[in-house]
Amino acid sequence: MAQTPTPPDDPVVEAGAALRHGTRFGIGLLRRHGWRLALVFIGLLLPMWGFGELADEIHEQEAIAFDEPLLYFARSIAGTWLDQAFLLVTRVGFAHGVIPLDILLIVVLALRRYFREAAFAAFSLGGSGLLNIATKQLFARERPTLWDSIAPEVTYSFPSGHAMGSATLACVLILLAWRSRWRWPVTIAMIAFTLAVGLSRVYLGVHYPSDILAGWTAASAWTAAVFLVVFRLNRRPWQRRETA
Repeated sequence: MAQTPTPPDDPVVEAGAALRHGTRFGIGLLRRHGWRLALVFIGLLLPMWGFGELADEIHEQEAIAFDEPLLYFARSIAGTWLDQAFLLVTRVGFAHGVIPLDILLIVVLALRRYFREAAFAAFSLGGSGLLNIATKQLFARERPTLWDSIAPEVTYSFPSGHAMGSATLACVLILLAWRSRWRWPVTIAMIAFTLAVGLSRVYLGVHYPSDILAGWTAASAWTAAVFLVVFRLNRRPWQRRETA
């Protein structure tokens, strides 16, 4: 008895099956790695683009439209109590706050045997400082001279070391806390602190606003890159303690 020939596959059916398979794969990928993909885009790619735009303007020695107006506005609201407040913030934002906290964080994580987290913090914070020094020398942008600052600086201006250092510490703490119940308190506190440090540098007249933005974007991109390298796809902070 002759067998009935098998009809050819329906291309519409095949396309529908492929679409369903692709959709399931995409949803599964987002469930497993969605927050890492968001980190790549928001924490790495967008800041890299922003820093590149600013760096291109500085390299071409182009004036950035918002720099001087914002500096003049900061000067217009100056007063004794703001002077004291922002002097305190700028001290805490670097030598008297951020740097000691950087060291303390790394030491505590290492002593608690969270070696991967300690390595992430050390490479992020230490690398950020070295990157800032190298970038300042590369662009050699002079600091604003619109008025005599009450906290003068002698190094180059772009990008801001205070902004970059405080933002790197903020990014490290936020990423370490992200999967814990401390996520939002840490995020809100560190964003507020980073903004205050950046504003203090503009208020004191020692940085252009574009220096601050460059510091923030460089810190975000660098920390996100280090995080993705240290923890990779199948690891996350606090997943397990590593022993020597």
